[in-house]
Amino acid sequence: MSHADYLTPDLITRALTLRDLTDPAQGPHAIQVLLDDIVGALSAEWRSTVRYVRDSPIVPVRENYDRLGYEPGDVTRARRYTRYISSTVMLRSHTSAQLPTALERYGERTNVDELIVAPGLVYRRDAVDRSHAGEPHQVDLWRIRSAPDTDDRDMLDMIARLVETVLPGAEWKVTDVEHPYTVGGRQIDVLHGGEWLELAECGRIHPHVLRGSGLDPERWSGLALGMGLERALMLRKGISDIRYLRAADPRIASQMLTLDPWQHVSPLPLARRDISIVVAEEEDEETLGDRVRVALGDDADVAESLDVLSRTAHDELPAAARIRLGIEAGQVNLLVRILLRPIDRTLTSEQANALHNRIYAAVHVGPVMELI
Repeated sequence: MSHADYLTPDLITRALTLRDLTDPAQGPHAIQVLLDDIVGALSAEWRSTVRYVRDSPIVPVRENYDRLGYEPGDVTRARRYTRYISSTVMLRSHTSAQLPTALERYGERTNVDELIVAPGLVYRRDAVDRSHAGEPHQVDLWRIRSAPDTDDRDMLDMIARLVETVLPGAEWKVTDVEHPYTVGGRQIDVLHGGEWLELAECGRIHPHVLRGSGLDPERWSGLALGMGLERALMLRKGISDIRYLRAADPRIASQMLTLDPWQHVSPLPLARRDISIVVAEEEDEETLGDRVRVALGDDADVAESLDVLSRTAHDELPAAARIRLGIEAGQVNLLVRILLRPIDRTLTSEQANALHNRIYAAVHVGPVMELI
């Protein structure tokens, strides 16, 4: 990777100063209430001790990928998905990055049955819509035992307790899934509003992760579960827009302190802007979403969604269109619809046009600019 692939100091500072809604030291939030309920339910079920881990979100690439068993060529390591600070350091892409080091402290202990709770922000490149954020909150819940016999029955018991705590009475199912750091991986889906939605993923801790942390798999075993906290809270409260979780509007912010059902707040007027842009053919809604968030900075919450309506390759365009757009081989023409709607203030037409221009300039790579 070149230096252009690394985060700038400004972007690093912005990431590190973003409020972590899981941290009581940064103010109360319903995410903390839900997490406390989950931790209380699991630790009571297992009669286990509890240990919280809150490390810096700046982690060595080795901790985020290598120690968890990701292969060097795994697509998840690509710059398009990972926020690299240098070739060896990154902003963590999952809270699981904290666990290999956390496990190292158990090597000399006996009679261990402990729930390790590792919550916090993670950093990704994701689509702009009502259910995704570029810096979501996640929690890893790992049960570590000084016994080798943790099995699938224990895992299913954990899943049942988790679902009952997050969504009391909800129907759930599991499907097989592979993780490099678990054995017998499962995806947990819950039936909500007539459709199946993913809640979390889990599995038994992989022996190579235990060995890498100095624990003999013949003597140690455990469970590893990772869950997105925004999704869990939105399902629990019936929230339709992820941006509400950080809103300053008192009508909204006051509802983000408890697990009480969401009370509807009338949305503000919507501004729609359609743009025709030229981008590299490997761009998708996730990488475009990341560019938009970076370009808008503190105004990123104004973007409600970004949808690619059509995608036309260079060779599929008429010659006149190629000339008009200035498109080259290896590029595509996208028609993108942007919905702009602040959740706590009114947006004027002039402000919407200015935001359109910032977004357009950030994502369009063609030589012909069509600004408002």
